[in-house]
Amino acid sequence: MRILRQTIPAGRTGRRSIAGRAPRARAVLPRSGPAACPSRARWFTLARSPANDLTMSDTPTRHILLGVTGGIAAYKAAELTRQLVRQTATVNVVMTDAATRFLTPHTMQALSGHPVYTDMWDPRVSNGMSHIELSRDADLIVVAPASADFLAKLANGHADDLLSTLCLARDCPLLVAPAMNRQMWEHPATQRNVATLRDDGVLVLGPDSGSQACGETGMGRMTEPDALCEQILGWFEPKVLRDTNVVVTAGPTFERIDAVRGLTNLSSGRMGYAIARAARDAGANVVLVSGPTMLAPPPGVRLVPVTSAQDMLEAVERALADCHIFISVAAVADYTPLHPQDQKIKKDARVLAVELAPTPDILANVASRANPPFCVGFAAESERLDEYAEAKRKRKHLPLLAANLAQKAIGAESSEIVLFDDEGRHPLPEATKTVQARRLVQHIARLYTAGR
Repeated sequence: MRILRQTIPAGRTGRRSIAGRAPRARAVLPRSGPAACPSRARWFTLARSPANDLTMSDTPTRHILLGVTGGIAAYKAAELTRQLVRQTATVNVVMTDAATRFLTPHTMQALSGHPVYTDMWDPRVSNGMSHIELSRDADLIVVAPASADFLAKLANGHADDLLSTLCLARDCPLLVAPAMNRQMWEHPATQRNVATLRDDGVLVLGPDSGSQACGETGMGRMTEPDALCEQILGWFEPKVLRDTNVVVTAGPTFERIDAVRGLTNLSSGRMGYAIARAARDAGANVVLVSGPTMLAPPPGVRLVPVTSAQDMLEAVERALADCHIFISVAAVADYTPLHPQDQKIKKDARVLAVELAPTPDILANVASRANPPFCVGFAAESERLDEYAEAKRKRKHLPLLAANLAQKAIGAESSEIVLFDDEGRHPLPEATKTVQARRLVQHIARLYTAGR
């Protein structure tokens, strides 16, 4: 049975009609997944909770069309689909004929929960215009992997299969994740095509450098699915800090005792890195000054690695020249050995005495400048959270301070946070650190904009 619809689907905003025309009756594409099965939809609702979902309750469902082209990196598209679906995105998949030689449509249908399209003449699209129907339902088109051949098609306006045709006929943004041999990537023709695509407003994600399936090493590896998923979802975030320069500190510091020992703490750096990503996704230019962590640098963020509290202070001062917002998340050591030894101190039966001196207070130094940036502090307390956090905020003259209980937050994937500002106390219920970072950035943007 052919079902017609005249209006834009519920929950979708900002959609425009084709070529500025009034909305028309359109054939509904075959659907599967939660919407097609009430019991399955109920399972999806129960299985997700704000504490475990990056986007549930914070953002609407995103409608993404994922294009897959031929290449060994096509297997990564399966993992990318899985991760996007886990983050409440609706993913429809279009594959080129070459892509089906590396990855089956059945796999992508199972992971996306929707039929996969490979043919311009697919009879499942009742009006015969699959390149129009598929692209009009998408908020964003992502081609991953994007082969050298497909980039050339896009750059030159070729439309000889379903995926290239719908990319040309789209009325939504396009992101591509290149994947190819290093020499193909470095070839002048490919570089010209990529430059053309960027000039045309296409966002190019990657590629990365590393070992390749051909046995060579260099640029051309498709960006890993988790990093791609992060950047794709970040694209949807409101750009409340567009053109703002933000400096974030993260991680612990390490204060050297001798050649092999030092004073540090249990901070993982996850919260600071999440805030750097959230600020980047909000449109800011972000510098991340990080102590030693095991975390990968967030794409699109300038990382400044440091070791000690003094190193961090000096790096922050260098970054403050054009800084608008300073977010001090790092767990900076309070003390540093007064006389660190160049060689390893040998163990013996004597009691070892180490003289300690206070480290510089980085946040206080920044906040006390003649013309300070908008400063945000963090407080990790073990007791009397509200009392100690508000006292710290007032003592350092901060417009905003975020506080949590150290025993619950350090090393954890999720946490509860309380924000303190001139308006009072604002508790943020438990959620992943990614969600908390996005909430915090939204709050920062509101206060910063109001105070400008």
